Amino acid sequence: MIAFTKILKKFDKVSGQQASSSYLKVVKRSQFTSSDKMVRLMDEVESIFTKHFANNDRKKAMKFLRPHQQKDSHMVTFFVGLFTGCFVSLFSIYIILAHLSGIFTSGAQVSYLETVYPVFSVFALLSLHMFMYGCNLFMWKSTRINYTFIFEFAPNTALRYRDAFLMGTTFMTSVVAAMVIHLILRAAGFSASEVDTIPGILLLIFICVLICPFDTFYRPTRFCFICILRNIVCSPFYKVLMVDFFMADQLTSQIPLLRHIESTACYFMAQSFRTHEYNTCKNGRIYRELAYLISFSPYFWRAMQCIRRWWDESNTDHLVNMGKYVSAMVAAGVRITYARENTTPWLAVLLVSSVVATLYQLYWDFVKDWGLLNPKSKNAWLRDDLVLKNKNYYYFSIVVNLVLRVAWIETIVRFRVNPVQSHLLDFLLASLEVIRRGHWNFYRVENEHLNNVGHFRAVKTVPLPFRDMDSDD
Repeated sequence: MIAFTKILKKFDKVSGQQASSSYLKVVKRSQFTSSDKMVRLMDEVESIFTKHFANNDRKKAMKFLRPHQQKDSHMVTFFVGLFTGCFVSLFSIYIILAHLSGIFTSGAQVSYLETVYPVFSVFALLSLHMFMYGCNLFMWKSTRINYTFIFEFAPNTALRYRDAFLMGTTFMTSVVAAMVIHLILRAAGFSASEVDTIPGILLLIFICVLICPFDTFYRPTRFCFICILRNIVCSPFYKVLMVDFFMADQLTSQIPLLRHIESTACYFMAQSFRTHEYNTCKNGRIYRELAYLISFSPYFWRAMQCIRRWWDESNTDHLVNMGKYVSAMVAAGVRITYARENTTPWLAVLLVSSVVATLYQLYWDFVKDWGLLNPKSKNAWLRDDLVLKNKNYYYFSIVVNLVLRVAWIETIVRFRVNPVQSHLLDFLLASLEVIRRGHWNFYRVENEHLNNVGHFRAVKTVPLPFRDMDSDD
C-alpha cells in the first residue's frame, strides 16, 4: 500500500496531473488491502514470529514487524553545520597558536609528538572514518540500496547519515578544542606533567561515553558497536553475520589507529607524562613485540571469520579468502621488521611479501567483493547489474582503489626529512587508507544488494526501502 501510494504521488508530481486519487480508490478496494483473509494471515504471521523468534514477547516482536520509523530532525542538520563551523574556526586558531608558540621547532617537537600526536591522531582517524561512513549512508540512501536490511539493523534505531556526520563533527570539534586548550596552558606556564594529561583525559571521557548505560548519545548504536567488536574478537565462537565481517574489514584499515592506542596506553601506564622518558615505550621489548600482535590482530580476526564461515557452509572460497588475510599478516610483519632493520635482505622480503599481498587483495576487491572485471558482462569489464548509471564511475573507482592499495611503496622510498614531516606523512597515509576503505564500502554493499554475493540472505531479492523513502518527504 505504501509502495502504490508513493509511486502515484511521484506520478502526480512528474506529470503535473492529479490522477492519484482515482487510482488510490481502486487500490483501497483491492483484495490485498480489504480481504479478511489477508488480515488473518497477518495475525498468524505475527503470532508465529512472536512465539518462535521473540520468546512470546509481543512487544519485542512488534519492534521488528511494525517498527516506528525515525523522523529526520532538522536540529541534527543544524548542529552538524554548527560543529563544522566550530571545527574550522578552532583549527585555524590552533594553526596560529602552534606557529606563534614554536611547537614544531626542533627543541619542542619531541615532547609534543610523543605526547599529543598519538592520542589526537586516534580521534582524527576515527572522525574521518565516521565521515566516510556518513558518506556511505548518504550514497546508499540516494541510490536506494537497503543497507538496513542487508546489515539487519533495527529500522527504528539504525544510524542515519546526518547522525554519522554529527558524531564525526562532534569528535573533531572536541579534539581540536582540546588541542587549543593544551597549547594555551603550555604557553601560560603550566607544568608539562599537568598539561600532557589532557589527551588522556579526553580519551577517558570518550570511553565513558561509549560504555554509558543511560539512554542518550545513541545508546543502541553504541551497544551494537560493542557487541560487534565482541563478535569479532571471539570470531571462531560466533556465527559470522554481514555486519561482523564488514566491521572487521574496517579494522584492517585502522592498524595505525590501533598502534597509536598502544603508544598512548604505554605512555600513561609508564607515567611518561611525569618523567618525559619516552624511550621507555619506544625501545621496550614488550612494546616492540606488541607492535606485531596489534598489526596482526585485525587480519587474524578476519581470517578466523573465514574459517568459521567455511566450517558452517563448507564453501572453500572462504579458505581462499583466508589466504588473503594471511598474506596481509606476513606483509605487515615484514614492514615492521624492515623499519627496524633496514637491510637489503629484508628489503627483498618486503618487496615479495607486499607485492603478493597487494595482488591478492586487488583481485579479491575487484572480482569477489565488487563483482567487476567480468569479461562476459554486457557492461565492458564490469558486471551486468549496476546501480550507478554512469559506468565511468566504476572505471575511475578501479583506478583509485589500485593507486591507494600500493601506498605501501612509501615504506621503501621513505620521503622523510624530520620527525614532524615523518609523523605527518604517516598520518596522511593512514588517512588515505581510511578513505580507500570508505570508497570500497559503497561498492561492496552495492554488490551485496544486487547479487547476494556473501550468501548472508536466504533469497537474492532485497526489499526496496519504501518506508525510508516516505520519511524523506
